[in-house]
Amino acid sequence: MTAREASVPRAALWMAGWLSLMVLIAIAGREAQRELAVFQIMELRSLIGLLLIAPLIRAAGGLAAMRTQRPRQHAARNLVHYAAQYGWFVALTLIPLAQVVAIEFTMPIWSALLAAMFLRERIGAWKVVAIALGVFGVGLIVRPASTGLSTGQAIALAAAVGFAVSVVLVKSLTRSDSALAIIFWMLVWQSLLGLLPALWVWRWPSATVWGWVLVVAFCGTFSHYCMARALQHAEATVVVPMDFVRVPLTALAGWLVYAERVDLFTVLGVLLILAGNALNLRRPAPR
Repeated sequence: MTAREASVPRAALWMAGWLSLMVLIAIAGREAQRELAVFQIMELRSLIGLLLIAPLIRAAGGLAAMRTQRPRQHAARNLVHYAAQYGWFVALTLIPLAQVVAIEFTMPIWSALLAAMFLRERIGAWKVVAIALGVFGVGLIVRPASTGLSTGQAIALAAAVGFAVSVVLVKSLTRSDSALAIIFWMLVWQSLLGLLPALWVWRWPSATVWGWVLVVAFCGTFSHYCMARALQHAEATVVVPMDFVRVPLTALAGWLVYAERVDLFTVLGVLLILAGNALNLRRPAPR
């Protein structure tokens, strides 16, 4: 990443787009599952997403601009991401929205470790504290039962590990491919992966559910574009902890839309998460 490309404020701006779209897709995904199976929702999301980015592809120079020298990395990233995304959608119907997203935020632990191991990114003291505060805040929100994780919580945790692997692979891909190319290959690969499972459970959506599917497709496509652009401007260990803000935003959405309870522990967890993000955005002192 060149000095000209590196910019935490620009990364934060792209992450704001990611956050907004991810809160919307959580609601739309839950509503779409009132009629449709997860495989079908994911397939429609990928096919519609290809249509949505077609104008961007044409403006970038057509399919020739989407060529990549790293097809295996794209395939690996999307295989992992597809499985994680399936688990995430399933978890939406099993536990409250805030819990799904909160458990997902064990992801920064795995992302930071993987980025340090494979991308040689440094984890400074402030980043460690930021991640620790965020994870502790997530723990206050989730508070697993004494009997251990529920089925929905376990699925959400497995999805978090998959998303962490996906984020690190995206960060690696941004070194050679554009954000648009990364999204294009994501939609192509996931359309192929989900075609047969979707046909197996296919049923025609009602007009209302078509609306929710379109929201899922739009948010699912352009949220990843925002994430890829953010990773072009900052390291994964900076970008990923910004995503902690999605926990309080989703908790608020769950309260407003589904009357899901927000208690004192949730509020305390939110405060810790915001504190962690403030530390994460702290600029290191010049050497």
